[in-house]
Amino acid sequence: MRFTTDLSVWWLVPWLLMSILGGIWLYRTVSWWKELSTIFRWGLVSLRSTVLFLLGLLLIGLIFEAVDYRVEKPLIIALTDNSSSLLNYKDSASVKKQVNALREQLKTELGEDYEWMEMTVGNTPKFGGLVDFTESISQLSSAFEKINTEYFNRNIGAIVFVSDGKFNSGSNPVYAAERIDLTPVFTVGVGDTVKKRDQFVKNVATNDITFLGNKFPVEVDIEGVKMGKGSTTVSIYRDGKKMSTQEVKYTDGVRDFQHVSFLLDADKIGFQTYSVVVAKASNEYNYANNTRTFYVEVIDSRSKVLILAGAPHPDVAAWKQVLELDENLEVESMLLKDWKKDLTKIDLVLWHEPGIGFDAGVQRLLEDNKIPVLYTVGPNTSAAVIQKINIGISTSASNGQTDDVQGGVNAGFQQFEISDAIKNMIESGPPLTAKFGKINASGGLEVLVNQRLGSIRKTDPLIFFTKRGQIKIGVIYGEGIWRWKMNEFVRTGAQEGFTEFVNKMGQYLLVKQNTSKLRVNFPKRFTKDEDVIVNATYYNQSLEPVSDAVIRLEVRNEKGKLSKVGFGVNGKQYAASLGKLIPGIYKWKAIATRNGQTDVKSGAFVVEDMALEDLDTYADHQLMRQIATSTGGKFFELKNAQGVLKAIRNRDDITTVSYREATFKDLADLKWIFFLLLMCLTLEWFLRRWFGAY
Repeated sequence: MRFTTDLSVWWLVPWLLMSILGGIWLYRTVSWWKELSTIFRWGLVSLRSTVLFLLGLLLIGLIFEAVDYRVEKPLIIALTDNSSSLLNYKDSASVKKQVNALREQLKTELGEDYEWMEMTVGNTPKFGGLVDFTESISQLSSAFEKINTEYFNRNIGAIVFVSDGKFNSGSNPVYAAERIDLTPVFTVGVGDTVKKRDQFVKNVATNDITFLGNKFPVEVDIEGVKMGKGSTTVSIYRDGKKMSTQEVKYTDGVRDFQHVSFLLDADKIGFQTYSVVVAKASNEYNYANNTRTFYVEVIDSRSKVLILAGAPHPDVAAWKQVLELDENLEVESMLLKDWKKDLTKIDLVLWHEPGIGFDAGVQRLLEDNKIPVLYTVGPNTSAAVIQKINIGISTSASNGQTDDVQGGVNAGFQQFEISDAIKNMIESGPPLTAKFGKINASGGLEVLVNQRLGSIRKTDPLIFFTKRGQIKIGVIYGEGIWRWKMNEFVRTGAQEGFTEFVNKMGQYLLVKQNTSKLRVNFPKRFTKDEDVIVNATYYNQSLEPVSDAVIRLEVRNEKGKLSKVGFGVNGKQYAASLGKLIPGIYKWKAIATRNGQTDVKSGAFVVEDMALEDLDTYADHQLMRQIATSTGGKFFELKNAQGVLKAIRNRDDITTVSYREATFKDLADLKWIFFLLLMCLTLEWFLRRWFGAY
């Protein structure tokens, strides 16, 4: 035991003398004390001196080091690969029984000299997991990583690892096992290493999402084992219909790897189910792995733009030529008098010179259907019409008077980025023809371009945006924008700035603000081994999350079977769990009700069958040997697994470890000091009362 203190311990010598002198001084003038026998007189002095000395001892802050020794038994971790591939072999019926018997034997016979821990790994590593060989993924490296993290600096004696050596997720387990310092891994190999005649779809790579009307690639890897030199066909089916097929040639005959590329048409909207099928050959060991299913979501991202004009104009042609370059836009232009007032699937309207043949019914139709509009307000649009179309400005300009105005980009505009190409195109462009007169603007305008006369910048807007409720509205206050396009081409030989300008204005108006009170976070892809969990949030009028709404979820599978589940409240969030679902395509609808108002969201998701464990039909004991060798362990086949027990006991480095643990404590923390003080004071008080003193 070692002591330390803030002051020198030599101060205890004078303090001891002072404590003795203090005890003598207390009793030297007491008459009854002098009448006592020598033993009692000096006994009372000793008690008081002891109390004074102990109090001084506590005041100097004496700290002592206490040393304990902790004994830690060697930890043996039984790690079992719980993936379904361990049942792919001819002895699969007895594998589960043999593995559980091995674990029980090791636990029993190692006895109290060792600490025992059981662990499984498949999709994820688990401590104490049930061994049932049902997991669909072999992520072996994750188990060694978990052991290294959670048992770092522990006395891990050994790891007994039971597996067939096949992994299909994560990194190579050899590297993860090597990182567990000074820990041998005794590997037990399960399964048959003899390769059998078989061919299978090793991997399929494609886009999760593609767009309607596009082509999308599908990359397929085929592996053939002992197929001989010959050929087979690989086909892709959708809904039972063959979409494409290619021939694959095996050139090695023993083990062949072939890569095949397909290019398919995305011609149907929604989740599409495809199957890659390798034609069956005679005497294959396993036909189940000849087929692999994958899903592609085809979405229609195209927006429909309608250009309306009171009369033909080159501005309309300029807009249309640029917008049609975007394959995600469908553009239609019509004269106002010929339009049938059909807004079906219309996402944006460009209305050129609404003052020509103005129809108030068209304006009401656009407002009622909440369609964003880009107005070109030229000299032919009267002040009265400007008032009726509700674009956030008014003017007292008389009809017939015009003004030629150039544009100056507003440096404070922040709704989208203005590139140098756009800025140069606008500020170098010829003037637009606008109505002459002062513009009176209401609040809330987002001005992109101000009017400019030569070098003089005016406060009047030339191009700006506003909102009609939650709907975005754009305005070009002048006609002749086609001249900007031509001018840029003359100056630069290209139309980069004008094209970017048109696209950015169109995209800004097309992007709709999410004003729904119900927000649902529903991933679009799950595997059959994942729990399908959905999260939702409901907002009030102030866009604050609330928890008093009632939300239910309806899910319908491909056969039309409907399942309903309610969302539970977790704070200000909602959650619903559907558990594990069988593979297929599902449609969902969430319905929220609050204060008599109903909000609905809907969509689709897919549950995929990741049958990775059914691909290979032979075990990889070479990997198991490599893990054992690189960590200083030893490899055993399952039938000889009892040798693991002897190998562990014969290791001199798998032994109990004693750790020295030092702790520092203040003397005041010791209870016996308190009781000693109490005993001395109590005894002195008793003796003083006994001899008649108070």
